[in-house]
Amino acid sequence: MAELHHWYIVAYDIRSPKRWRKAYQLLQGYGTRLQYSMFRCWLNPREREKMRWQLESILASEDDLLLIRLSAQCVRELPQYNRPEVWALDELPYRLL
Repeated sequence: MAELHHWYIVAYDIRSPKRWRKAYQLLQGYGTRLQYSMFRCWLNPREREKMRWQLESILASEDDLLLIRLSAQCVRELPQYNRPEVWALDELPYRLL
C-alpha cells in the first residue's frame, strides 16, 4: 500500500552562508523553491523524516527550521488569495526519477 503524500512548506533561517548553501542544495532534491529560504515539498512521512534528519545534521542550534503540512483544502484554496504563479496546481505532485 502506498504511503500518503502531503504538501509541506519548509522554511528556514540559517545564520551561516555555508550551512545555508548546504540546506538549499539538499532541499532542491526534495521540492521547489518558493522564496529565498522557503520550499514546497510533496512528501510522505518517511521522506519527511529523512529530509528533517538530513537538515538537522546541517543546522546549528542557532538556526531555525519550520515544517508545515498543508491540508488538501488549504492547497485548493491557495489560488483564491494569491497570485496565480505562486502555487500552480497543474504541476505534477510527484517527481520522475
